[in-house]
Amino acid sequence: MIETASALSHAHDDNCIFCKIAAGHIPSRKVYEDEALLAFHDIAPWAPVHFLIIPKRHIASLAHTQPADAALLGRILTLAPQLAAQEGCNPYPAGGFRVQINTGEEGGQEVHHLHVHVIGGPRPWKK
Repeated sequence: MIETASALSHAHDDNCIFCKIAAGHIPSRKVYEDEALLAFHDIAPWAPVHFLIIPKRHIASLAHTQPADAALLGRILTLAPQLAAQEGCNPYPAGGFRVQINTGEEGGQEVHHLHVHVIGGPRPWKK
């Protein structure tokens, strides 16, 4: 059976660790929160600055987004530079940060809830 996007995009998944974090059932080190988004520090950071931005609504992956999600994705991408600066990334162009979205098992996605990694700070963390 092929899972449809609508089957993998719903308000909450009781088995999803990121849904539990968004609901406040599992603690996190919050960077930002509003009605639709939550940003929190990664528990296994690759760099001096490493946090995730997630939608509070469960969306399994970037592959499961719909045209109706365009505004949400835009909010995530415009929020990323603001939070990167807030968390200590140096300004562009000498500074900067990486935005990474892993999608599916072959894409390196470990938690099947859409999440955007924001990674930065002084190198040598190159990965």
